[in-house]
Amino acid sequence: MNSHPKIDPSSADVASLGGSGPVGGLKRWLSGAGLLFWLCVVVPTTLAIVYFGVLASDVYISESRFVVRSPKKPSVSGVGMLLETAGFSNGSDEMRAAQGYISSRDALRALDGDGLARRAWGNDSIFILNRFDPFGLDGSFEELFLYYDDKVAVDFDSETGIATMMVRAFTPQDAQVMNRRLLERAEALVNQLNDRSRGDLVRYAEREVMEAQGRARTAALALASFRNRAGVIDPERQASVQLQMISKLQDELIGARMQLLQLSAAASENPQLPLLKVRITGLQRAIEEQMGAVAGSSGSLSATAAQYQRLQVEREFADRQLSAALATLQDARNEARRQRAYVERVALPSRPDDSMEPLRIRGILSTLIAGLVAWGVLSMLLAGVREHKD
Repeated sequence: MNSHPKIDPSSADVASLGGSGPVGGLKRWLSGAGLLFWLCVVVPTTLAIVYFGVLASDVYISESRFVVRSPKKPSVSGVGMLLETAGFSNGSDEMRAAQGYISSRDALRALDGDGLARRAWGNDSIFILNRFDPFGLDGSFEELFLYYDDKVAVDFDSETGIATMMVRAFTPQDAQVMNRRLLERAEALVNQLNDRSRGDLVRYAEREVMEAQGRARTAALALASFRNRAGVIDPERQASVQLQMISKLQDELIGARMQLLQLSAAASENPQLPLLKVRITGLQRAIEEQMGAVAGSSGSLSATAAQYQRLQVEREFADRQLSAALATLQDARNEARRQRAYVERVALPSRPDDSMEPLRIRGILSTLIAGLVAWGVLSMLLAGVREHKD
């Protein structure tokens, strides 16, 4: 009876799976892993290796740093205190304006005025998934702005007052040129805002002076017209002169009466008595006329004094307003000459000598880890579903 050698089924399975050893073990593990592992881990990781390792275009980052200095605003930080020792501080308002401008469509229009942005981000040497408008379907300005927003960033440190601008492009030259152009446009914006602020300050003060001059001119004309109409220069001074005349006439009247009284008592037939009586009558009439000119009638000095004083007060007030407006104008001009916010470049736009993006190893490892996590979660879910069915 022939004896046949026994065949170990496990050895047959091993042979059918490709033998033993590390390679055979890997094949068995991949075979047992199933389609889910291939879909979640192998395929995405392979695509990531191909993309990050071969296809993805190198991205170069040009960086520049700048501050906006202003001689009139207080500083708040250590760097600001250092700048304050030189008489300057951080112009945060202008800095925010520059930051907002760089992130705006106007900055993109200035950058792409000669087609620089489209050439730098949309040329055929860039991988199709990285370039702007890869299929030539929608090269609109709005699409370019969305792409621009992803390639240009400005970060502002409120403590140091320093803004950092980073521009991404696919060649070092393009990144540096675009960074420099945006920095120049931001500086031009700060200068424009500064010039407008100075102009508005002086124009407002000049308008106040013109209005004050108009009021002073109107008040002076009104006072002159009243003087011509009333026939007086200064009622108070004229009344003072009139009162002095009345006082003299009253003194003369008293003297004439005393003389008349003395002559009447000494010589009642004296021929000078009628002359003294006539003189006394004349003095009384003159005093009454002078008193009527000072007060008591519609054309008297006392009647015109009230209106004259009102016009005089209006003129003095208008003159004071004019003086104040002229002083304000001079202060505004001095302030305009002193007020000067400007961009100070802390670090010029750099020209990178190596690409910083994409992070190839990190991208591949991230894809692998994400795939493993997805495979593990889905595997547990499917196992739970099978156990529930069983």
